[in-house]
Amino acid sequence: MSKRIAVVGAGAVGGYVGTHLAAGGHDVTLIDPWPAHVDRLKSHGMEIFGMTPEERMTVKVNAMHLTEVQNLAKQKPIDIAFISVKSYDTVWATMMIRQYLSASGCVVSMQNCINEERVAGVVGWGRTLGCIVTGGVGVDLYEPGHIRRGYAKRADITSFYIGEPSGKITKRSEEIADIMSCVDASKATDNLWGERWTKLCVNGMRNGVSAATGMGGNARDQHDAVRRICIQLGGESVRVGQALGYKLGKVGALPPETLAKAMEGDRAAYAEMEKLLVSGGAGQAERSDYQRPSMAQDMEKQRRTEIEFMNGFIASEGARVGVRAPTHEMLTRQVLRVERGEIPARPENVLVNS
Repeated sequence: MSKRIAVVGAGAVGGYVGTHLAAGGHDVTLIDPWPAHVDRLKSHGMEIFGMTPEERMTVKVNAMHLTEVQNLAKQKPIDIAFISVKSYDTVWATMMIRQYLSASGCVVSMQNCINEERVAGVVGWGRTLGCIVTGGVGVDLYEPGHIRRGYAKRADITSFYIGEPSGKITKRSEEIADIMSCVDASKATDNLWGERWTKLCVNGMRNGVSAATGMGGNARDQHDAVRRICIQLGGESVRVGQALGYKLGKVGALPPETLAKAMEGDRAAYAEMEKLLVSGGAGQAERSDYQRPSMAQDMEKQRRTEIEFMNGFIASEGARVGVRAPTHEMLTRQVLRVERGEIPARPENVLVNS
């Protein structure tokens, strides 16, 4: 029997995933608070723009505005609800969809940052899973009903990891990974928390830096001084994750221990990190010049950022286990200053004493 799927938050990631699920023949409803976006989806469908002709499509989708969600009470219950809103909206979004879940329905956090505990606080741990969206996806919603992917698809890069908080690979996590395979390469993982922190390391050294500096991914990695800050951020987050006991994978294309040693002053490790970042990162997908991390997109659109749930969280978790992360503390302060309009986005914002 086919699963009934809802995607709460049809922005860049949620919209991209939901549209591909619809194109793959799944029963999926996209739910979003932006009226113009929902109207465009209802009238014209979602337009996906990728880096190759094969990735470009226009798909009719079932879209619903937040004010229409009560209509789900008249429909078949939801079996899988993907939460794809900003971290600070997790609780209300989960509470909203909870009442429309089937008896065995589950909620999957498909978000940046670590929000599974917030989801579980609403629906319970037994109905909570996580979906890590790796950095190779890189999508943005650049106008209503239009999403583009800034990275080329590659068969050797897994884009989605589905995990149970228990660390067990279950029939449920494998089934969801199989469903996600029509979007991009997906697999069930027995290392949800390690994968989550690894992705947080990636985001922690990229998203906030682009938000504070106004730089896209390529410009950020080619700027010598800013790149040094990125390495510092990456190394600090690795050491915090290790202290928390997580099993970390490569931070993008960067070996975590080498990244941490580079942060600590090891010259050979630092040279290796420099080479990988300047070259675009060996083993990473090709990215377009317009690719910008989600937090930089939020800043450009004058929306609230997730900096406190990302770099701020890394710093607070570090303090909890006795591992300082001063560069993350600095970046959190600077991004909040840009967000409040106290300073403009510019490279100098991150070139301050941490």
